[in-house]
Amino acid sequence: MRVPFASIPDDGRLWLFATSRPLDEPERRALDQAVEAFLDDWAAHGTPLTAGYTWLDGRVLAVGLDERAAPPSGCSIDALLRGLKDVERALGVGIVDHAPVWYRDDEGAVRCVSRAEFGRAAADGAVSPDTLVYDLTLTRVGDARAGRWAVPAREAWHGRAFFREQPATG
Repeated sequence: MRVPFASIPDDGRLWLFATSRPLDEPERRALDQAVEAFLDDWAAHGTPLTAGYTWLDGRVLAVGLDERAAPPSGCSIDALLRGLKDVERALGVGIVDHAPVWYRDDEGAVRCVSRAEFGRAAADGAVSPDTLVYDLTLTRVGDARAGRWAVPAREAWHGRAFFREQPATG
């Protein structure tokens, strides 16, 4: 059962999906329609799931689930991912792939690059621990509401992966 995202409690389950490129208006409408149709009928073992969605920064699809009503099952989560993969193929845009790194460059544009590219940029000083990154690993709606999905790299997994302090030698 689809509800407004605002009605999902802060402790609700969260899934974040960033698009590999900006969507034009027809693509955004198509994705919204697909997500709405899916959430209208989303169920776990026949029990309707209470879920909503919203867009963060125009590039991040946030799906929230009120687990107090009914928890998701592995099959229901797989169904969400399959549905989004179908939309990916139809629109020719990445949505489900969490391997890339999303960040804002010096001009404020959102960039989607491979982890290897981000690592090279970190090594070259093109990005820093202060670079704003999208952390798609959050699992609670309240974290998204608090803005923890877009943070300096040092505050997310990116800091540990790309900006570890080198041990002193000598």
